[in-house]
Amino acid sequence: MLGGGEIALLNLVRHLDRDQVTPMVLLFSEGPLAEKLHGVCDVLVQPLSPTIRTAKKDTLGFATLLRVRDLALACAYTIRLAKFIRRSDIDLVHTNSLKADIIAGIAGRLAGCPVVWHIRDRIDRDYLPPAVVAGFRFLSAIIPQFVIANSLATLATLQLPSSRPSTRIFSGIEMPKGTAVVRDGAHQTKDAAASHQKSPVIGLIGRICEWKGQHVFLDAAARVHPRFPGARFRIIGAPLFGEQKYERQIHAQCSSLGLEDVVEFAGFRSDITNVIAGLDIVVHASVTGEPFGQVIVEGMAASKPVVATNGGGVPEIVVHNETGLLVEMGDAAGMADAICALLTDPATAKQMGVRGLERVQKHFTIERAARAVESVYRSMAKPSNRRPATGKVRQLTPETANLTRE
Repeated sequence: MLGGGEIALLNLVRHLDRDQVTPMVLLFSEGPLAEKLHGVCDVLVQPLSPTIRTAKKDTLGFATLLRVRDLALACAYTIRLAKFIRRSDIDLVHTNSLKADIIAGIAGRLAGCPVVWHIRDRIDRDYLPPAVVAGFRFLSAIIPQFVIANSLATLATLQLPSSRPSTRIFSGIEMPKGTAVVRDGAHQTKDAAASHQKSPVIGLIGRICEWKGQHVFLDAAARVHPRFPGARFRIIGAPLFGEQKYERQIHAQCSSLGLEDVVEFAGFRSDITNVIAGLDIVVHASVTGEPFGQVIVEGMAASKPVVATNGGGVPEIVVHNETGLLVEMGDAAGMADAICALLTDPATAKQMGVRGLERVQKHFTIERAARAVESVYRSMAKPSNRRPATGKVRQLTPETANLTRE
């Protein structure tokens, strides 16, 4: 199962202009991302110690950061990576995860190579442990020469000095295939047009974990159900390791609310476009500010009205009362009212979907994101004595680190 950052990287690498960039992706382990990248670009797997690779960002702190053995392993790995960067004539290192930012970022600097950090996590105390926040903010001011963030909200949490070049580049998505325009001006996918629902279906898509707010969604569903008995609710997603307890809790909550007949737990699905096509309203319920909110963009791309919590980068995606409705985080009553408002006025809901698609086409396509990233590469890539006459950048992205030759 790929995370949001891995999906964003995969989309980006697929759409980089090969006349401008030769991407190489370095991964810390084998897995689904490596499988999907083979045939797209050069992929190098250099295994990182499992104790470092599998450490979860929400459990880090000084105790884990300062374990002597892990620190020694990380240092040795960093030195090997720096030698590889020099040996491979890499023009630029583009890191794509918090671990890669530090390990590959330092390796890039040791190799004398420009380093671009791509930050896809909010560096704040409601999202990460305080020690990690402080340390990461400090390192962000000294390791990367350029910082890309997936939202202004994410960028603000780094508290970068004004001298550090940075920019926001939204994580672009590939537009659903078969997008059509119907006579009343609405846009929809062919799958969505073919699957008319007798009962409205309201869906929440995302990893099963407490901060994603499935419990808030269920509380909202319990408030919507008496007003719209025909409405059905769908929770799409699965827990990762250590989150099964929360999954059991929301199943028990569903039963205690008497919603078993109207709520479906659909589990993990890889065909998100098809999943969204079967929904009438896409709900985002996170109780902590999202760094970005890719599923929201995917819902808007499918011409679905969105109900989303107003935090993190979400207000940069959803225009309240135009492409969807924003509600306060953790406010189940407000979420229910927003869902009911859309169910009560389907014409307005449909127009929100139309405007949502138009906004995605203008701001959130992967082509737009790729061109913006290429512009950063051109401004940062180091001169190379062996660079081909085309001026192409060879770029490395670790764990994702992108190593680039231009």
